[in-house]
Formats: sequence, C-alpha cells, structure tokens
Amino acid sequence: MTIPVLIEVLRGAIVESAHRGAVAVLDADGKAVIEIGDTSRPVFPRSAVKAIQALPLVESGAADAYGFGNRELALACASHSGEPAHVELARSMLAKAGLDGTALECGAHWPSSHDAEIALARAGGLPNALHNNCSGKHSGFICTCVHVGIAHRGYVKAGHALQEMVRDAMQAVTGAVHSADEWATDGCSIPTYAVPLRSFALGFARMATARGFGPERAKAAKRLLSACMAQPFFVAGTGRADVALMEAAPGRIFAKGGAEGVHCAALPELGLGIAIKCDDGAARAGEAICAAVLAKLLQADDAVAAKLRELANTPIESRIGAKVGSLRPTAALN
Repeated sequence: MTIPVLIEVLRGAIVESAHRGAVAVLDADGKAVIEIGDTSRPVFPRSAVKAIQALPLVESGAADAYGFGNRELALACASHSGEPAHVELARSMLAKAGLDGTALECGAHWPSSHDAEIALARAGGLPNALHNNCSGKHSGFICTCVHVGIAHRGYVKAGHALQEMVRDAMQAVTGAVHSADEWATDGCSIPTYAVPLRSFALGFARMATARGFGPERAKAAKRLLSACMAQPFFVAGTGRADVALMEAAPGRIFAKGGAEGVHCAALPELGLGIAIKCDDGAARAGEAICAAVLAKLLQADDAVAAKLRELANTPIESRIGAKVGSLRPTAALN
C-alpha cells in the first residue's frame, strides 16, 4: 500500500520536506468515517492512550479514596512538561497514598519545559522521577496498587497485577488482543503493545460514547476525558499542542499525543475517535495532522475550524522570529 504524504514542510514557497502517515476516524460501532493510508498496520500507541490506561485508577475506587479531582485525573493521563505545578501535583498524589517520589519506577529526565529546566539547573537541582513526563500516570498506577492492596514494587513489569489490569482495559476498550507477540517496553518502562491503528480510533470512540461499556466503566471513561478537557495544562503544559487543540473548543475536544508521531483524539459530541501515525515519527507532523483532521470534522463551526486550521498550518520561523515557511496539510486531509 502506498503511504500518502499528509504534511508538507515549506521553506518559502518550496516543499523542503514531507511527512507520510495514516489516519483512522471511527465511530463506536467501528464504522470508518475517515481512513487514510494503512490503518490496519500495527503501531505502538506510546503515550497517546494514557486515558485508557488510567481506567483502573477510577474503576478501582482509588481516585475517590484519595480525593482526586480533575487536576489529578488529567495528570494521570498526561505527558507533562515537568513544570513546578506538574511536579508538585504528582508529589501530592503519591503523598495521599503514603509514598513519595522514590516509589516511582519511570526513571528521571530533565523537564521538557525549557523554562522549568533552566530554573531547576540555576537552583543547583537535578531532575528526579517526579520530573519525568509520565510521573502522573505512574503516580496513578501506584495509588491504584496501594488502594487495592497489591505490592507496588515492580509495578512497571509485564505480568505485574497492575499491568494486567491496564492490559485488560486496553484490550476491552480497543477490541484488539494485546499479546506477547506484540509486546515491547515503553520509554517509561511499562509494557506497550503494537495493534492496528484503527483499534485506537475505535477505543477513543468508545471512551467518548461509553458504547459497549458497563455502568462503572462508562462513568470512569467520561470522568477521565472530562478531566483532561477541563484541565488541559495538566495533560501537557505551557505552549504544548495538546493544550492548544483542547482550548480551541473547550470541553469538546480531547487530544493526546504520544512519542514517534502518534496522536489520538475524541469528539464526544460526534461520537468519534481519532488515531494518527506519522511514519517518520515526527511530533510536529502528528500534531498538524491531528489539527487538520479535527478541523475537517468540526467544519460546521467556522470559528473552531479556523482555529484548528491555524494550528495545522504551523509557521516556521528564523532565529530572529521571521516567518520563513510553514507546515501545510496536503489534499489528502482536505
């Protein structure tokens, strides 16, 4: 199958680079609304599916037991920038379970926020696991373990009771078997499974509509997506694409990116789920594709569609801030 070019990168009026990929937009019955490229090819979703992975936190009763509100639930679904508010909220989540950052097994890295990184370095500090972009998700995992009474040590390993809860949720929501043949290790050390791209679109359509869910899962899914849409800063951070996408239509768009050019989204009002894979792994292209697809789906709302089209046509600037080019969706996305 030919892999279509979805985003062109212009310098001046000349196409300098191009990004190929695939797009799946499905409803909760599995009916395709948009399919571009090979949506049956297995891909690793990476961090784009954190909202599904957070279902056990709510369904187990842990979120209520620890008094978690929208901010905490959004952080449990986040790939945050390591800004002080993110770090402190992850610390607070763990404290409610009687633990601290040493319980995290996601590893440490410098904040992805440049300002937060510089501030930490100027203060003579070093990054710890709380600065990891996945610390909110992992804090949610650990809180789930403590609440249900399973040992949290080793919670990142395949076969651990917590990871079996997460895998079961992923399988049930996406409708795709997550077997050992598709297993690998994600950047934060938890298992990740490669399944067809269209399965993630179906999963987020189900998350948005609760189609096929029992009462508890339906409430949990709605609560998680609503929390992310209400607190997009805690899903990502200052200046991040997911924040801009969700703020383009507050309460109407859920969006979550992952590594290697993966992006997932949901439109609850339309009952649709979206999954995108940029083949070369470029985040800039995955974000632009997501914005273009959302603009197409919400074209009946002129103001929202215009905001989204602006996000899809991201300018490229020189070092002095002059616009010298842009990203441009191709006809395949129009």
